[in-house]
Amino acid sequence: MGKWGNQGEGATKLEAPMPTFLWEEIQKHNLRTDRWLKSMWNHIVQKFIIGHLKGGSANWWNHCHFQHHAKPNVFNKDLDVNLLHVCVLGEWQPTEYSMKKLKYLPYNHQHEYFFLIGPPLLIPLYFQYHMIMTVIVHKDWVDLAWVISYYTRFFISYIPFCGVLGAILFLNLIRFLESHWFVWITQMNHIVMEIDREPYCDWFSSQLAATCNVEQSFFNDWFIGHLNFQIEHHLFPTMPWHNLPKVAPLVRFLCAKHGTEYLEKLLLRALQDIIGSLRKSG
Repeated sequence: MGKWGNQGEGATKLEAPMPTFLWEEIQKHNLRTDRWLKSMWNHIVQKFIIGHLKGGSANWWNHCHFQHHAKPNVFNKDLDVNLLHVCVLGEWQPTEYSMKKLKYLPYNHQHEYFFLIGPPLLIPLYFQYHMIMTVIVHKDWVDLAWVISYYTRFFISYIPFCGVLGAILFLNLIRFLESHWFVWITQMNHIVMEIDREPYCDWFSSQLAATCNVEQSFFNDWFIGHLNFQIEHHLFPTMPWHNLPKVAPLVRFLCAKHGTEYLEKLLLRALQDIIGSLRKSG
């Protein structure tokens, strides 16, 4: 028994940790599987909401939005400040256009024609053209199928009630109204801030330099959807919007500690500053 018993005892000691080791591996595997499944379902739901319910391309939106969050207000990287020569923004772009003698439009009047071009046409015209062209060029047939499903559902639902022309007009009316809200609400946090080539500074400072908040109130939280906490949204882009007010005091404390400006405005002031910024740059 001594010989075999000793070997058996050694084997028992060796094998004792095995069940724990195997269980940890199984848990890790299950965790990876759960994350993959959650990620897969998240992408499916995202494509359904953006593609089927909104008529947009999820991949196109993600690309634009990720670029914006990574490099806010940086020319040639943030698509939100790429206005296709319609307007000049910040201080650097007007100087460059002046030196190169570029004048596609009367920029000294851009704060006036902005009302006719920006809010009314961004979503109904530019977004639709840019999105469809991007999907076709990149051969993103899955997103294109989702977009087609949106238009199919929309026209099947409304043509019986208002005809083909009426359905088209109704669709564009929805996007016309949505575009006004989208432009004013998104640009009051960024277009009034520093817009330049890529700055040589840390990520935190670059986010604060390109972003400002709008004061909290019941109406602002409802009307803007908690994106009046735009600074917090940029620092914590995956955080649910209704939780952004909870981290705002911590962000203010961090800014005060490191001497970084935390800019917050009244709603009407933030909207007025859009026009003031365009007038100054023009």
